[in-house]
Amino acid sequence: GKAFRNEITPRNFIFRSREFEQMEIEFFIPPGDEAWKEFHEQWIATSRSWLESIGLRPELLSTDVHPSNKLAHYARACTDVMFTFPFGTQELQGCAARGNYDLTQHAEASGKSMEYYDEASKQRYVPHVIEPSFGVDRLMLAVLTSAYTVDEVGGEERTLLKFHPRLAPVKAAVLPLVKNKPELLAKARHIHERLQRRYYVEFDTAGAIGRRYRRNDEVGTPFCITVDFQTLEDDTVTLRDRDSTEQRRLTLPELLEFMEEAIDA
Repeated sequence: GKAFRNEITPRNFIFRSREFEQMEIEFFIPPGDEAWKEFHEQWIATSRSWLESIGLRPELLSTDVHPSNKLAHYARACTDVMFTFPFGTQELQGCAARGNYDLTQHAEASGKSMEYYDEASKQRYVPHVIEPSFGVDRLMLAVLTSAYTVDEVGGEERTLLKFHPRLAPVKAAVLPLVKNKPELLAKARHIHERLQRRYYVEFDTAGAIGRRYRRNDEVGTPFCITVDFQTLEDDTVTLRDRDSTEQRRLTLPELLEFMEEAIDA
């Protein structure tokens, strides 16, 4: 949800601002001096795994464990997942073991018991909590930073965004090889409309095919689908991968299956 902070010096684009989106989880666990450690470590590992699954580069991620003298008075532990931005390594996510402080404060203020009866252990207790917390704006900036890439293809420098297919705003571009052949345009339109039922897909006829590939690389489109004269003969298309630039021929059913696996799996 929306969060606000009395930030004196907003800076570094959307990294530090007075108004931002925040998401967090209150994960309740049993009490005990040792129980929280396992859950805390699990959430740190799960958070890093999830960050990598949406495209953040592992070499840009690290962790920072808060020393005991820097913890809030109620906290058992706190570990930040850090990310190396162009302006330095900064906090991306916090993961705190907060004890039962939150619920005891609620109980005191409301006069209502926050005890929970555990059927498995037959015990009644006030749960403790592990709280992973993300700034959505910072996460978006980290995604852009991880995706931005400059490489070389065919002796020429290429700038691209290596978005994970799940996050890419445009999932694919359908490109008829030429725009002055009605039969090619009709076939390309049919494929475009078929894919549009499920994904956001662009249709592009402007310029040479190589220029269209580069335009889509720059906005992070994972796949380009070229409809050419062979398509009219055997109903196959050329699928080009953004990152590797490799191309292969697929039938329409194979293309639909590939897109589902790459984006939705």
